[in-house]
Amino acid sequence: MIKATFASLVLLALFVSSPARAQLLQTQTLTLQAARTMAAAAEAEARENNWNVAIAIVDAAGELILFHRLDQTQPASLDIAVGKARTAARFRRPTKVLEDAVAGGRTVLLALDGVPLEGGLPIVVDGRVIGAVGVSGVTSQQDAQVAQAAIDALVR
Repeated sequence: MIKATFASLVLLALFVSSPARAQLLQTQTLTLQAARTMAAAAEAEARENNWNVAIAIVDAAGELILFHRLDQTQPASLDIAVGKARTAARFRRPTKVLEDAVAGGRTVLLALDGVPLEGGLPIVVDGRVIGAVGVSGVTSQQDAQVAQAAIDALVR
């Protein structure tokens, strides 16, 4: 009798929990090692071009995983790089999209919490944003080039 009751409870627990588990998403996460690999690739791109930049890599929520800056990077670039990365992660799009919108007259975007300057790119794996890279220190296009080098190192 006790065995039958126990077996019934186990089956009930499996039956009840299965639909809830079916509703959970399985997502990839960005590891510290992946962030280090990306930062190294970004640094190599910046050094190759003689650019002093700050590089920020964040998770999908925009929280900092790794921050890396080259010597002689201007102090303002530190906060800007983190801001670009957070903006790309939280808005789930390149920050250039926001910059273009502001340039096109959507100045209301300036009131949002984010940095609408090119140089922040989301990291997309299997169609989902798992983090972002933000770079600051040179022109916005050059910042984006360094950020793209970081992402390319991850998806190789």
